[in-house]
Amino acid sequence: SRKDVENSAVECTSVSITNPGGHAGLSSYELERLENIRQNQAFLSSINLFQTAIEKGVTVRKSLRLQSLTLPPKPGERQLYRLVKPPGPLLMKPVNMEDEAKLPSQLLELFSELDLKEYCSALKNMTKTENRVAKVLKKRLVTAAFHPCTSSLLMATGNTLGNVALWKLDSDWGNDGVLRFEPHALAVACIAFSRAHPTHLLSLSRDGSLRCMDVQKAVFDDVYDSEEQLRTFDFLSHDCTSLVVGHFNGKVAIVDRRTPGNSHESIHSLKYTHSLLCVSVHPLQKQYFAVAENKYVNIYDSRYLKKKKKSKTVSRLHGYSLSIHSAYFSPRTGNRVLTSCNDGYIRIYDTSAVTKKAPLLTSIKHKMQTASYKIKVSAVWDPKREDCFVVGSTPKPHSVKVFHESGKLLHSFVDRDNVTSELYVTALHPTRNALLGGNGSGQLHVFSD
Repeated sequence: SRKDVENSAVECTSVSITNPGGHAGLSSYELERLENIRQNQAFLSSINLFQTAIEKGVTVRKSLRLQSLTLPPKPGERQLYRLVKPPGPLLMKPVNMEDEAKLPSQLLELFSELDLKEYCSALKNMTKTENRVAKVLKKRLVTAAFHPCTSSLLMATGNTLGNVALWKLDSDWGNDGVLRFEPHALAVACIAFSRAHPTHLLSLSRDGSLRCMDVQKAVFDDVYDSEEQLRTFDFLSHDCTSLVVGHFNGKVAIVDRRTPGNSHESIHSLKYTHSLLCVSVHPLQKQYFAVAENKYVNIYDSRYLKKKKKSKTVSRLHGYSLSIHSAYFSPRTGNRVLTSCNDGYIRIYDTSAVTKKAPLLTSIKHKMQTASYKIKVSAVWDPKREDCFVVGSTPKPHSVKVFHESGKLLHSFVDRDNVTSELYVTALHPTRNALLGGNGSGQLHVFSD
């Protein structure tokens, strides 16, 4: 062993030192061999060979398997490497164009051409018959909506007297399949079915009340009461329990239906103290909501609303000189905002990125004024699509027009025999091919396939 060799070297060295003149009984050859050993040991000691060997010691091998480490490839095996791009969305940047160059505008049109042709074909198949019109309420209709059920067409509407009506097409309910209720004292300004609870219909009135028609319990629950006039509301959460309610004086209230009572969680002043006409919540990023504030359309973040000071906007839609009737996020992604203004233009803005100033994509000239100055025409999205919307047309023959976001007119719904007044209240079914239009005499007209 290494230790024995080292000891032997020490012994040989000591012998040479103690007997410098030689050893009795040893031949000259033995003496020469001992001298060589001594010199070799002296050389090895001078380079610290034995000390280095002792310090290095024996390496302890550890199991890679017990350390949860990957075994190296066996000798002779080829290790394969796979090149991949980073995970997540990648921007569509053509490698043969400049860095700042945008995709050709015709590209999306070509990709959507077949889809639009099928959509236009479905619109042409939507017709109106004599039994698809009913006098649902007295006086002027203000708002209307489709229930999402698909087995039958069920609609709800509200009028200027505070009445709410349900109409099931081709039924024998009440008169002409209509059920009428009186839950409010003043005009119903906004109604909407709960997407999370199909038996709930929420209605908001200018008398300061927001109620929920619960068909299962057969009551109109009191959701929110205010001494101020209310103008509009939208669902602030996916389960429809949280609401943002717009007051006519320009304030918004956050209401949670799970909280006992009929008050708000908080109330906030917006940047401008003008009358508030419409609120629309982003369909995916529920913290954002758009507000039509007189001559302004602003986007706010509900997480940063102020209670004592005026709340700051996160984005603004520019280009208005007169009051704006409505502003709605596109129903699927929220990448667009559709606005209707008294200046006679429908505008579409790009809100795919929340920036200080949302870019204007399209302006469409359209007559917004009706025979009565109190009645405003508003464009509304088709909930089945991201790029098409409908709007009532006031010039004769009265019709409802369908536009693409590019400004292209896709279809006009006309019934010269039965539609003799403006259909300024419009809505589309969320899944079926069906359109409703309401007028100033309390009638609903339905076009469907």
